[in-house]
Amino acid sequence: MLKEKMLNALNEQINAEQYSAMLYLAMSAYFNDKGLPGFANWMYVQYQEEISHANKFFSYVVERGEKVEIGAIKQVPTNWEGIIDVYEATLEHEQMVTGLINRLMDIAVAESDHAVQSFLRWFVDEQVEEEANVQEILDTLKLIDGQGNGIFLLDREMRQRVFVDSTLAAG
Repeated sequence: MLKEKMLNALNEQINAEQYSAMLYLAMSAYFNDKGLPGFANWMYVQYQEEISHANKFFSYVVERGEKVEIGAIKQVPTNWEGIIDVYEATLEHEQMVTGLINRLMDIAVAESDHAVQSFLRWFVDEQVEEEANVQEILDTLKLIDGQGNGIFLLDREMRQRVFVDSTLAAG
């Protein structure tokens, strides 16, 4: 059984993960509209990852015998100033999600909920990887000033990304 504060925070995280999914789906649509199918694919894979994260939190709350409460998802942005702007927004968003995961861990530690701490460790590690991946792309985009032949080549590279549900291996 989860304590009320922990349960509420986990339910809020389900909502946050769904928002993240919708944000990345909107970014995928943006890139499709700009004729950048590789970047659109990269963001679509991000969308799929966030859905799998939301589902992992959902399943965990159910497994603990608690009630999942799905909240409304606020409107996501649908327009950006360009490719660099999208990835700066992505990095900022991932940093915010890292803060949310850290907050969950802080609550679990304060409540001595070792099971939740164990569950959250995967997400803590995942956020380090998420931020590093986005930072690498952002650094490359800044190196090529977000334009020119470099965008064409990077777009082709982004087409290669495929969704692998890493939450399944996480237990």
